[in-house]
Amino acid sequence: MTLSLQTDYSLRTLMYLAARHPNRCQIAEIAEFFGISKDHLAKAVRRLGQEGYLRTIRGIGGGIELAKSAEQVSVGEVIERIEGQQHLLDCVAMEGVCRIEKACKLKGVLAEAERLQRDYLNRIRLSDVVSTGLDLVQLDSTLT
Repeated sequence: MTLSLQTDYSLRTLMYLAARHPNRCQIAEIAEFFGISKDHLAKAVRRLGQEGYLRTIRGIGGGIELAKSAEQVSVGEVIERIEGQQHLLDCVAMEGVCRIEKACKLKGVLAEAERLQRDYLNRIRLSDVVSTGLDLVQLDSTLT
């Protein structure tokens, strides 16, 4: 499975906010940190807000913050909400797309692989992939 740029930016944003919790952050700050497009990031942030993962606070002291705790956010759920249902091949989701469909066992194998991946990612929480309070800027400086 290859994730879209919007999903990549969405996951990075959630991880950044979880690491910086309880601080609010600015889109420009996150974009600069990761070296990514502010405009593309803004689209991902808007979508995360629509899906209920982020809150946007306007005015002085405003910014974006997690709307749920990192323990409540399933990585698999985020991926599915941003990407939609993805399948390894069309035949997993649809009938009549292949000549050998009636005798093919690959469809079942791929459907099981998808189920296992989905189940695994749904068990992983945002809190499992980032440490709250982690100083990302300090971490970044030790890596370069």
